Amino acid sequence: MKNNNEYCSPATGSHRACRVNMTVHQFAESLGNAIDAKDPYTCSHSEDVAVLSHKIGMQMGLEADRCDLLHIAGHLHDIGKIGVPDAILQKDGRLTDEEFKVIQRHPQVGADIVSPVTSLTGINIITRSILHHHERFDGKGYPYGLAGEDIPLEARIIAVADTLSAMASNRPYRKALPFTDIVAEINRCSGTQFDPRVVGCFNEICSSVAGYFRCTAENFSTSLRFPSAVCCRNVRVAV
Repeated sequence: MKNNNEYCSPATGSHRACRVNMTVHQFAESLGNAIDAKDPYTCSHSEDVAVLSHKIGMQMGLEADRCDLLHIAGHLHDIGKIGVPDAILQKDGRLTDEEFKVIQRHPQVGADIVSPVTSLTGINIITRSILHHHERFDGKGYPYGLAGEDIPLEARIIAVADTLSAMASNRPYRKALPFTDIVAEINRCSGTQFDPRVVGCFNEICSSVAGYFRCTAENFSTSLRFPSAVCCRNVRVAV
């Protein structure tokens, strides 16, 4: 979890602005937790994406304020799944074409949910990150089939973080992958699914990412955060 005190440095402006930033972050984290709680296999997913996106953004040299917006967008990237029936989200088997079309609507739904919050500085970055986080670098993603640098950078970063978290967690149809396999798959998809520049920065912080997953795996073994949920994190880190 990002330390909320990081939003209270002198650089953020007045104490009132600091409190607003803290509230926005806490609210985004709560909404992300609410979505993750719909499915025990995705518990902590939004937190993962927020933390990993922030790590990659910092490694890419983005300004601190922009990384903070990226962190918030990570928490909210799947907020549109609130409109997806649980029967689809929690389905064990392969989705039908119609069910996948329902899933494909969640980025647009999510963007529509957050876009009215026009009082938040940087809301356009957050909205576009949510809307485009399932685009692919080769143009074969959704919802608009954007390619390359036409995809907002924050969305390209979240795409990598989202996939990292998904592969590092147990799902109904498979166990969590070993970290070495996760790294290999991310690199295999560089230039097709993912921006090679984002993948390169991920490679530079691989050990930090592995440490994060190792820590969360240990924490989940004793955590009471989701007492009724199946423990979804079972990363076999090999570094």
